[in-house]
Amino acid sequence: MKIQGRMFIWLSVFILIMAIVYGVWSKEPAGTTALFLAFGLSVMIGFYLGFTARRVDAGAQDDKEADVADDAGELGFFSPHSWQPLMLGFGGAIAFLSIAVGWWLIYFSAPFIVLGLFGWVFEYYHGENRTQ
Repeated sequence: MKIQGRMFIWLSVFILIMAIVYGVWSKEPAGTTALFLAFGLSVMIGFYLGFTARRVDAGAQDDKEADVADDAGELGFFSPHSWQPLMLGFGGAIAFLSIAVGWWLIYFSAPFIVLGLFGWVFEYYHGENRTQ
């Protein structure tokens, strides 16, 4: 993780320089603000990766002599059959549509979003997948 943290820190330095150059040269506030926000996001990610790298063991990506097979293995558990992201996506689509159509439409998206989040959080607490 050290290398990823350093990459994001160097990326943030580049974005900061480009934001300053763009802001001085173009005098356009929206793009300048977007570049400064991208700088902030890159710094946050780089700091998190660097901070986490100090707390965990060095991975294969940190070893210059490592092979690709050294990083093989189980990465975690991923739900193979969850329908909840579909419901969240549908609710999110209606919520974003409410920006264009009218804010009243967000009341119709809220039940889909709440039920999708509730189902996603608690989907392994009931039913046939309870023991996973």
